[in-house]
Amino acid sequence: MANVAIVTGGGRGIGAATALALARHGYNVCVAYQQRQDAAEKVVAACREAGVTALAHRVDVSVEAEVLDLFSTVDYQLGGVNALVNNAGIVARQSTVADMEADRIERILRVNVLGALLCAREAVRRMSTRRGGKGGVIVNVSSRAASLGGPGEYVDYAASKAAVDTLTVGLAKEVADEGIRVNAVRPGLIETEIHASGGEPGRVERLKHGVPMLRGGRPEEVAAAVVWLLSAEASYVTGSILDVSGGR
Repeated sequence: MANVAIVTGGGRGIGAATALALARHGYNVCVAYQQRQDAAEKVVAACREAGVTALAHRVDVSVEAEVLDLFSTVDYQLGGVNALVNNAGIVARQSTVADMEADRIERILRVNVLGALLCAREAVRRMSTRRGGKGGVIVNVSSRAASLGGPGEYVDYAASKAAVDTLTVGLAKEVADEGIRVNAVRPGLIETEIHASGGEPGRVERLKHGVPMLRGGRPEEVAAAVVWLLSAEASYVTGSILDVSGGR
């Protein structure tokens, strides 16, 4: 039986790189996306070229009914999921907390925190050996902002990713004896479109001199860490948070 992975936010950036890396390691993949169907379909096509089964599925992870539909679709079309990459996340335009609207904060928390929790819940329900599952692995995609705080830019985003770190540690302990490992990667300055979403496409270039390696990272470098955490080579690793940040 092939491994089956769901990658949320899988249409672009780190999610797309991760979906393709998993396909190349023989995983059947569901590329879950929220807006860009064209981008998601391109990732699916690339995964299929690697010789696996892949599908795209639109989902807003902050909506419970849509998360339920995502997992049900994967159950039906790909078989039971045993790998979840909780990558879906959003950021708003750079702002101080004093200037943030409540609607913005709520949306960030709903997608980045509630969404991660809902997807993790559905994965555990299927993977847990206590519930008749065969085990599995969850990797949450956090951010170095969880430790650095995002002052003057994204304190709300940073706070949401700190919640993802806590989810990782707590859930890992909760399900460790149910055949499920839970870990996280914490990317630093990575060259993706998320910086444009925050209003500064050149942010990596501006800040790279504060990175000991003096460059931004590539999505593929984060994907490689995710694939390792999902693999049997990390069989005794759970509750860990791996920084992929060039030393920043």
